Amino acid sequence: MADTGGVRQFKLAKESELRVEVGADSSFRVRLLSGTAEIFGTELPPGNWLSVPPRLKFAVFTWNGATVEVEGTSEVEYVADETPMVSYVNVHAILNGRRARAKASSSSDMVASQGPRVIVVGPADSGKSSLCRMLLSWASKQGWKPMFVDLDIGQGSITIPGCIASTPIEMPIDVLEGIPLEMPIVYYYGHTSPSVNAELYKVLVKELAQTLERHFSANAESRAAGMVINTMGWVEGLGYELLLHAIDTFNANVVLVLGQEKLYSLLKDVTKSKSNVDVVKLHKSGGVVSRNPKFRQKSRSLKIREYFYGLMNDLSPHSNIINFSDISVYRIGGGPQAPRSALPIGAEPVADPTRLVAVNISRDLLHLILAVSFAREPDQIVSRKKITYLAPCPGELPSKLLIVGTLTWLES
Repeated sequence: MADTGGVRQFKLAKESELRVEVGADSSFRVRLLSGTAEIFGTELPPGNWLSVPPRLKFAVFTWNGATVEVEGTSEVEYVADETPMVSYVNVHAILNGRRARAKASSSSDMVASQGPRVIVVGPADSGKSSLCRMLLSWASKQGWKPMFVDLDIGQGSITIPGCIASTPIEMPIDVLEGIPLEMPIVYYYGHTSPSVNAELYKVLVKELAQTLERHFSANAESRAAGMVINTMGWVEGLGYELLLHAIDTFNANVVLVLGQEKLYSLLKDVTKSKSNVDVVKLHKSGGVVSRNPKFRQKSRSLKIREYFYGLMNDLSPHSNIINFSDISVYRIGGGPQAPRSALPIGAEPVADPTRLVAVNISRDLLHLILAVSFAREPDQIVSRKKITYLAPCPGELPSKLLIVGTLTWLES
């Protein structure tokens, strides 16, 4: 049911949860009056009102019973006593045991000292992101600093959509502020579907995995803490192929399958020859809500806006003017890989998915998202003209190499 009234009080029995869907333009608050409760694995502070952002779908869960109050407008609001939380926390306990064993082993033994590499898979709207947040928050609460890896380019938990990224989680994730961004590693793919350039997606996944391997080899504590990997909701055809690629590339040793028996069976069969890989089937929460394409598009746009303006409109992006000759814009992928004369008889030239193609700066770039690359400046110089761009902060661009995809954002 929905509620547009004032303060409401809920007395939650042990191992039950209050599920809430906040409206698109609604203000909403929640506070803990007695007992203990948590949201996405992060404990609620007693007595203090917590402001919840619009459009957030969340659950206040209690292990031992609690009384909570809420205030504001919600689209859906109800108490549920059937949740998969006990199975989720059991998974956390097993992962924690593996972390402890990894930390206790010799750091020179690269296999024994490796903590759990967990990849969470399942169809769209099965609760993958929420489970990742819980596992990360529970681990950090016990002193670990696991690495969060987000391969979901459609929504983006760490930064804007169109990117794959990772960041260490050192403390329980704040319900309002979300994933911390002190030390993210970000690769810009530039599209919201891997089908645009699947080979490029694989290349970037591999690059990120290799970067993390170097980090783990030099940091025994981080290696023992391991990683939690969030994936896309596309689990058939090319999506399934990319899931297998991610499992292999990150050397995942725990595969958590949410909400689909078929996917569990396929992954169990394909990994049966790998004795070090455990595939675990978990039920999705009954509070998971299906989101239509229009809602997803709106969420992407709001996520990009949040990048520039902040969650609470507390940031001030800057509009700047720069000469055409001061930057170079490239699109990754396209152009023939080789001329027909260089190919075997009868073979057709194919597009090179990782080739850099220079993009003419024109009105075609209007509203496109461009990423700043830290690669070396190319020799090519574009004609002397100027463009106006919006950046999250003042000052010069940290690099003159920019990358463009198909991701757009029109400020409203």
